[in-house]
Amino acid sequence: ADSLGVFQVESRAQMTMLPRLKPRNFYDLVIEVAIVRPGPIQGDMVHPYLRRRNGEEAVSYPSDDLRRVLEKTLGVPLFQEQAMQIAIVAAGFTPPEADQLRRSMATFKKIGDIHKFGEKMVVGMVERGYDPDFALRCFKQIEGFGTYGFPESHAASFALLVYVSAWVKCNYPDVFAAALLNSQPMGFYAPAQIVRDARDHGVTVHPPDINHAAWDCTLEPGSAAPGPAAPAGPRALRLGLRLVKGLAEAAAKQVVETRQAGGAYADVRDLWRRAGVSTGALSALAQADAFRSVGLDRRAAQWAVAALGERPLPLFDGLREESAEPPVRLPAMSLGEHVVEDYARLTVSLKAHPVGLLRDALTRRRYRPAADLQRLPHGATASVAGLVLVRQRPGSANGVIFITLEDEGGVANLVVMPPVFQRFRTVVLTARLLGAVGRVERVETVIHLKVDRLIDLSDVLARLTEKSDDRDFDAFLSPADEVRRPVPERRELQKSRNFR
Repeated sequence: ADSLGVFQVESRAQMTMLPRLKPRNFYDLVIEVAIVRPGPIQGDMVHPYLRRRNGEEAVSYPSDDLRRVLEKTLGVPLFQEQAMQIAIVAAGFTPPEADQLRRSMATFKKIGDIHKFGEKMVVGMVERGYDPDFALRCFKQIEGFGTYGFPESHAASFALLVYVSAWVKCNYPDVFAAALLNSQPMGFYAPAQIVRDARDHGVTVHPPDINHAAWDCTLEPGSAAPGPAAPAGPRALRLGLRLVKGLAEAAAKQVVETRQAGGAYADVRDLWRRAGVSTGALSALAQADAFRSVGLDRRAAQWAVAALGERPLPLFDGLREESAEPPVRLPAMSLGEHVVEDYARLTVSLKAHPVGLLRDALTRRRYRPAADLQRLPHGATASVAGLVLVRQRPGSANGVIFITLEDEGGVANLVVMPPVFQRFRTVVLTARLLGAVGRVERVETVIHLKVDRLIDLSDVLARLTEKSDDRDFDAFLSPADEVRRPVPERRELQKSRNFR
């Protein structure tokens, strides 16, 4: 499940399924794409398929007619076409009735008339000798397709993109990360997680800089091998100026084009005069710590921008004028302050992970690193803490909340059952730094922490700097986080009132 950023299989549910399904060929990817959908889940088709695939259950077919329909999926209906074929072959639907069923499935509950076919399908299958439980599960799957289900052809076309993106990530992780960052916003993950994953795969990552960066993220000579298939040698990923908050694309491209035409910038004033960008753009670059190549950290660069004064007249523009400002010794910013500013201005920090800087305080509170969960036995009690990446409550999960936390060494996947959500609702919805106490659950290589108690540790983030605020880490949240989208969130919260 090393699939962060890989098309269609980067979600929490797919990452949980991948180690259990263990795709070995292209058609396995077709099934992988289709199986984590409301149709197979609501029809209780997922576990029977996995048991049969793993040899834990014999593959059987209700009849020879259905063998031809279900043989590719080990006797378990997973695709929309199979559900329709079962209705015709096993329930006696006529072609016009089957077409009505198809139209009903395609409405995605806008009309909501799938239930009209339930009695006919179940009764028709039972009359033809099929087990009533199997008939009911088949129809439940069709009901699930009314919410969202995949035809086999759709899953196959998606599976091709899964394979291609997985191949690129495996062989060219530098290219893959650059492409993902240049395509933001998209997918499940914020830039911080994409960058962390790239570094975990041996890619050297450099920060945005006035003398090296382009608008987009780019590749440049580096020191980490990107993969066995890369012919160009080691390359590093240079983060682009597109990540700098408050910097317009036109101003960034002016900085890049002027540098390419006239050479590297010597200092803040040189950039100001040559590129002709506003002090607002310079301030955004300074706050993003993009002047390191001229020997200035973000505080010194901001001081230099503030000292620029009025722009000189064109006649004197070529003259180098000494600043009237006396030299000053600015207090150095702490590493914690730099990390907070990085997240606030770039949504990512290459200097350190916030939780790593807080590890001593968290250890005193008996929170262990997320990586420790890999070594704990099933059923062990554990406490972990991390920044919240994503909170999700899938419609097919019966009210269960799934939360992913990240610390300096990896991620921890939490399972929050409805009663626990009722007790800690505010913490679940608002915490940025979250502590969790629960029991380790292992299913093969998939590890979760089934939560008993949650603690809002957002106040601990203030230890990074007196000015820090948990809102500085809003950008750390995954784009898939349901809480960061206000309109859908209100709708989901309305649905969840039955939890209370």
